[in-house]
Amino acid sequence: MASDDDIIISGEAIIRPGDLHEDFIRSSGPGGQNVNKVATAVQLRFDAANASGLSERVRERALKLAGQRATKDGVIVIEAGRFRTQEQNRADARSRLTVLIAKAAEPPPPPRKKTRPSKGAVERRLKSKAGRSTVKKLRGRVESD
Repeated sequence: MASDDDIIISGEAIIRPGDLHEDFIRSSGPGGQNVNKVATAVQLRFDAANASGLSERVRERALKLAGQRATKDGVIVIEAGRFRTQEQNRADARSRLTVLIAKAAEPPPPPRKKTRPSKGAVERRLKSKAGRSTVKKLRGRVESD
């Protein structure tokens, strides 16, 4: 059911064009007349909360990873204004969104295996603690006879 325009990241993460909305705005920073007149920066909005191509796990992780870029409504906003042309900024914004969703789609790490220190390691640790304790006790006041 994936169309040609879909960005397929994994089996549980597909970005569909209908979930994306682009607004072109004026860039900030130096650039003179080009920056003042031409709207080359792109503001890419991805409706992660209602995206049909994301599984629930990926959706939650994406919103968590987005941090400040995510709104309360579950929309991820990415602004790209690094380049001088709309097309380069559009490609930059889409690639940054793809990287974010790919990171969210990574499988969780395997659970940690509980380990115990060996008997010898415990004994060495306790022996060194006792040695430090003795050194510190010997630092006290010297009593004269």
